[in-house]
Amino acid sequence: MAFPDRRTADILLTILLFAVVLAIVYVARGVIVIFAFAILFAYLINPIVQFLQRHSLFFKNLKGPHVLEAYLALLIFIALVAYGLAPGILGQTGKLFKQIPALMDGLSTGEIVTQMGSKYGWTDTQELRLKSLLVQHQSDIQRFARTLEFSTPTLIGELVLIPILAIFFLSYGTNIANSLIPLVSTRNNLEAVQRLVGDLNVMFQHYIRAKIILGGLAFIFYSAAMLVLGFPHAIALGLLGGILEFIPVAGWIISAITISSVGALTHAHWIRMAALLGVWRLLMDYWIAPRVMGHELEIHPLLAIFTLMVGGAIGGIVGVYLSVPLVAALRVILRSPVINPALSSASPPLK
Repeated sequence: MAFPDRRTADILLTILLFAVVLAIVYVARGVIVIFAFAILFAYLINPIVQFLQRHSLFFKNLKGPHVLEAYLALLIFIALVAYGLAPGILGQTGKLFKQIPALMDGLSTGEIVTQMGSKYGWTDTQELRLKSLLVQHQSDIQRFARTLEFSTPTLIGELVLIPILAIFFLSYGTNIANSLIPLVSTRNNLEAVQRLVGDLNVMFQHYIRAKIILGGLAFIFYSAAMLVLGFPHAIALGLLGGILEFIPVAGWIISAITISSVGALTHAHWIRMAALLGVWRLLMDYWIAPRVMGHELEIHPLLAIFTLMVGGAIGGIVGVYLSVPLVAALRVILRSPVINPALSSASPPLK
């Protein structure tokens, strides 16, 4: 018998094909992540677009104008939040970007402490402690500044590209799905594939709803705590914290730093607020978020915690964000009659 025989050759070719696909995915992982975030952003905006489409007097049969209306409303909302946090920030954005190098130099040398101390009346002991802390972490600050300098243009480009791609998914997502379904299905399993696509669509809607719930809970906590402790701009800061809750890990860190900095600069009870933020983070990560995600995606809370931890270990912030929807999508696929016909009657679709 000749080697390799037909069966062995087929197995080797299949392994080679999977290896090539995995290699392509690895090389193009950056592009795939951008498209994944664009799809999730489209799911986030889609309820607003549908609401505008249902209640509009014009263009009810067209989705494009309402997508633009939703984006315009989102930009106005962001501008109002920015104005609520700092009334002059919109006109000083360009000036602020020009001052970032000088600000980083001041942080690394500790000179910024002297400027802030004289402005806000800090004691010499407070200035000395903070200045020594900054000097001790001088190398870390400089490393962060270099990383920020090189990564900022790429990050800004991706942040601009994601909403643009989301426009295409909002406008043509249904047509794209309807065109791809015949390519990956046969005449015998066409209905099952259509049901699978519908279940995945509902699952992503549930995921976005869970993120909105978590963002709303964060907004309520931040605003209530800051109002009680007498923070300025409590509602605007709480709204910012709720929005940043959509960004895993980095979002709550930015919120905590911003809120604590505002409290320290305005002589509010920032130490108490920092303690409350720590308690809230523990509750959010290990009790609230797993239960909300588990309820919406029909995943056990312990599995949700495990998924987040594994995603963070593998892919960092991106892994944390995409791990839960990927596991939920895998669950839907494995319980689909396309993969396992025996489970078709035992696994009702998400509602």
